[in-house]
Amino acid sequence: MGEGTQPAQGRTPGRVSSQDTVARGDDTEGMSYLDTGFGRVVKLYAPLGLIVFVLLFPFYWMALTSVKPDAELLDLEGVNPFWTWSPTLKHYYVLLVETEYPTWLWNTMFVAISATILSLVASVLAAYAIVRIRYKGADTVGGLIFLAYLVPPSILFIPLSTVVFQYGLFDTPFALILTYPTILIPFSTWLLMGYFRTIPFELEECALIDGATRWQILTQIILPLAVPGLISAFIFCFTLCWNEYIYALTFISSAENKTVPVAIVTSFTDGDAYRWGSIMAGALFGSLPLVILYAFFVEHYVSAMTGAVKE
Repeated sequence: MGEGTQPAQGRTPGRVSSQDTVARGDDTEGMSYLDTGFGRVVKLYAPLGLIVFVLLFPFYWMALTSVKPDAELLDLEGVNPFWTWSPTLKHYYVLLVETEYPTWLWNTMFVAISATILSLVASVLAAYAIVRIRYKGADTVGGLIFLAYLVPPSILFIPLSTVVFQYGLFDTPFALILTYPTILIPFSTWLLMGYFRTIPFELEECALIDGATRWQILTQIILPLAVPGLISAFIFCFTLCWNEYIYALTFISSAENKTVPVAIVTSFTDGDAYRWGSIMAGALFGSLPLVILYAFFVEHYVSAMTGAVKE
């Protein structure tokens, strides 16, 4: 056997010494507390179970209330509040057949998609101009845009009401489509500014040397690389539009133009009596599109983040 193939002196072939283990490092040492059953329950399953319970309990309560008979909804002492032995679909029938819920759902979808697209277009242009086009006071402008997001909508809807009335937009979907961006654009611009700053400026310099215009750089280089930021901004804008209540209550009065959050409350409230079964059925149905869209976008968000890291 050659000199280079002889085993080290004092070391048995096929065995690994403790020094080799230390030099190589034990990757499982940091997770050793999960090896025992008690440690795994205390450090992993108990906190995870608590988080899942807190997140899913509202959906369980909505689903349970939507199938409870009216008698059980009013009797809080004689029946089990966390279960029912006589479920009914009466509240769903009232919601889908005896009301204009499909129209409300369509109104909500139309307003949310339109306002989100409008806000994203404006936010992309504003964020790119602030981050990449160098001019005096760009950082100040970016800070002021973010501060505009901190203004409560309960204050903004008062002056916006005058504008909506003067332009004849009251009780139309365009009243919401044109006012929602006032609360969407500031945060979306601030969010996209952070993503645009992570993109190396050298890519744009190379494109400028090759003769590309600013518009080509934005559409062909910046936006493809900023997909995670665009998805995050879209999720934020769409969710806020879908659940918005103050503007929809103020600017829309007719039942056929209302959105789901306002319609299910106003239609199933008789004075001081609330028809909780139908309200919870409407809330559950109204949350399903968001759940589906979140599941779809989370998958694309993870893949986009993976692609960005690989680049």
